[in-house]
Amino acid sequence: MRVLGIESSCDETGIAVYDDERGLLAHRIYSQIKLHADYGGVVPELASRDHVRKAIPLIREVMAEANCTADQIDGVAYTAGPGLIGALLVGATLGNSLAFAWDCAAVPVHHMEGHLLAPMLEQEIPDFPFVALLVSGGHTMLVKVEGIGQYQLLGESIDDAAGEAFDKTAKLLGLDYPGGAALARMAQNGTPGRFKLPRPMTDRPGLDFSFSGLKTHAANTIRDNGNDPQTHADIAYAFQDAVIDTLIIKCRRALKQTGLNRLVIAGGVSANIELRRQLEVELGKRNGKVYYPRPELCTDNGAMIAYAGMQRLKAGQVAKAGVEVFPRWPLEQLPPV
Repeated sequence: MRVLGIESSCDETGIAVYDDERGLLAHRIYSQIKLHADYGGVVPELASRDHVRKAIPLIREVMAEANCTADQIDGVAYTAGPGLIGALLVGATLGNSLAFAWDCAAVPVHHMEGHLLAPMLEQEIPDFPFVALLVSGGHTMLVKVEGIGQYQLLGESIDDAAGEAFDKTAKLLGLDYPGGAALARMAQNGTPGRFKLPRPMTDRPGLDFSFSGLKTHAANTIRDNGNDPQTHADIAYAFQDAVIDTLIIKCRRALKQTGLNRLVIAGGVSANIELRRQLEVELGKRNGKVYYPRPELCTDNGAMIAYAGMQRLKAGQVAKAGVEVFPRWPLEQLPPV
């Protein structure tokens, strides 16, 4: 069985073909970073138009690389939400149109379920149950995962997600959008201990996140300490250290609360090398293990949508008549597989 996956929820166009016996056959990601860089953030209308321009050429490339023809596709999976409504509609309309033309199933996929299941595309995969830390540009959440579609939300961001805070703080440091990865590189030259930023919401019970105040604290620190490169590197180090420490404290609490010792991290921020290193140390202390996708599958991508779509297709959970998207879509509303 083969599924074509289409990801278009924000500013990456991702296309992939997944085979349930041979695994990931091919995938491509087109990033709109250059398109939005001048605006300092994603412009929804421009994002939607660029998905229209790029999706079909990418599908042709991926199908050719996978040596796959339309009659070999059993389902077309697409991101139905959450995300930018215009961008979602591009992928959903294209996905349903291809499914109709190719006489196969159209399969709506939850974007965060795609991220959550992305580690399943690797050689070493986690057994159920596990705790998942999902840290992407717009979401930070902890989820107890009993199986596919069996999700219990443990905590989530109530304002800025970790990825948003990284990008906004990077902009304050004079780095181009999106600046999360650039901030992490700048932090490598920082002096540990020169600045100490707060660990938000770790002084109270619970597993929710809030990074807006940390961003503001970083802004005040930048304003009060000058603009020389070393100072910026030191602030970048302190900021990254605060975010990572906060995530680890919350993960520790979630693992203790659930009694589990398997942790999955996924989403754009999960590519952060220092976060991975510290989580591996933390799980090592618990005789546990941390799982994550390869860096290229941490960002939004079609491979994770194709894989999640395969699981939903096998369970007979396909699109009903008409194109429908869900800009806001709680993960817990998904049916089990």
